[in-house]
Amino acid sequence: MAAPCRKMASRSFSQLLYCFNRTAVGSVGCRRFSVTPVGRARPQAGPAVERATSPWTLMAAVCLQRLPVISADESPIEQRFKQMMQQMELEKSVLSDHELRLLEDADRMSRKQAGDYDSDEEEGHGDQEIMLGQDLEDTWEQRLKNFQPAPRVRADVDKDLTSVQRCLADSLVLLAEQQVGAEKLWLLPQAAWQEGETLRQTAERALGSVTAADLKATFLGNAPCGVYKYKLPKAARTESSVGTKVFFFKAVLADSAPAKAPNTALLWVKKSEVQKYLKPAYAMKVDRFILSL
Repeated sequence: MAAPCRKMASRSFSQLLYCFNRTAVGSVGCRRFSVTPVGRARPQAGPAVERATSPWTLMAAVCLQRLPVISADESPIEQRFKQMMQQMELEKSVLSDHELRLLEDADRMSRKQAGDYDSDEEEGHGDQEIMLGQDLEDTWEQRLKNFQPAPRVRADVDKDLTSVQRCLADSLVLLAEQQVGAEKLWLLPQAAWQEGETLRQTAERALGSVTAADLKATFLGNAPCGVYKYKLPKAARTESSVGTKVFFFKAVLADSAPAKAPNTALLWVKKSEVQKYLKPAYAMKVDRFILSL
């Protein structure tokens, strides 16, 4: 074994394998190895495997919400709690700067009315006219009377479902009228998935395709928040087309939104109004992830 092994050091890998097999068979009587040369692929048996295609049509939809612009009306229990907290804060508080000024002004006026009043005692004021704290309160009261706050309820705008400025104290959801088969349905803006794009990109394209105006939206993540699946009628069902799966993505409308929808095929509805426009099964899926703020 020593002599053949010294000769193996200067030979190639294939020659070494051949020498080893020959030496092992001749010396020990071992079974001959079957070695496949490196870099040579074995022939595959059978036809090539084709990529499997899903019988479901994939779609992505956007649940675009306009969050409340103003605070909602307080409930009776919220009003009582607010009054209680204000009373507790008043009882535990100290005098403010304005209240201290009112006390100082009252003390100065009482000294002026006294017979032994000396104007030289008023440091920093001299003979200048002093504006009392009560005068400031009167000025503030007059400004408050002239101030007219914007109305919280606008009957003409709140009834316009195409306006994004309706119901400012509620959260609104965008619905789009889309063609599904032979009928038109109110749905969340949706589009069919195209090969080469993610579902998030499909949802962004869906939002841009149904709105002519440039709506700026912030998507809340890359993962869908829900899915709705339905099968085609048996007459239209085939092996390659069984039904549709719709994946929902959530988004929030930016502040710079147009006041009116570009066409009547778009509606801004409250969560309580969604049931009037969506199919029951579809509305049940959508209702789970609509923010109710």
